[in-house]
Amino acid sequence: MSRNWTTRAESSADIPAIREINLAAFPTSAEADLVDALRADPAAWIEGLSLVAVDESGRPVAHALLTRCHVDDTPALCLAPCAVLPERQRTGAGSAAVRAALAAARALGERHVVVLGHPDYYPRFGFTRARDHGIRVTIDVPDEALMALGLDAGHPLPSGTVHYAAPFGI
Repeated sequence: MSRNWTTRAESSADIPAIREINLAAFPTSAEADLVDALRADPAAWIEGLSLVAVDESGRPVAHALLTRCHVDDTPALCLAPCAVLPERQRTGAGSAAVRAALAAARALGERHVVVLGHPDYYPRFGFTRARDHGIRVTIDVPDEALMALGLDAGHPLPSGTVHYAAPFGI
C-alpha cells in the first residue's frame, strides 16, 4: 500500500525516533550506532541531509541519511543507512525519505551519491552500477551492490575509490 508521505529534515526531537527506526529495521544496533557516530562527526555530517518520512501524527516512520564521502578527491555523498519501521515497510515511506534526501542534496548543490545496497531497490531512484563509472570500494562487495547517481548532469560521476567517513570503518 503506497501513499503520499510527508517528509522533512530531522530535528533534534527526532533523534530518539530515528534510533528506534534503525533498531527496529536491522538485526543489530550497528546501523543505529552508525547514525549516531555520523551525526557526531563534523567531517561527515551535513545539516539538512538526514530526512524522515512521518505518519499522520508527525511521528517519524522512515529515515534516509546522506553524509560526506569522497571518490578519490572529489566530494560525494554516501546514502546509508536507510530504514523503515517494520510495520511501515512496503508502504512507500522509505522511498519517500530517499527521494526527499536526494532532492535536499540537489538543492544544496551536491553532485554525486554512492550507495552500497540492494540492487533491486536503488535503481528506482536512478542509481546505476558504480563499476560502469569506474567507481570502486576497498572492501569485497558484490559488483551490483555498489551503485552511484549523478545529481547534476553538468558534472559526470567521477571515477576512483570511495573513501567513506571514519565512522563507517572502511
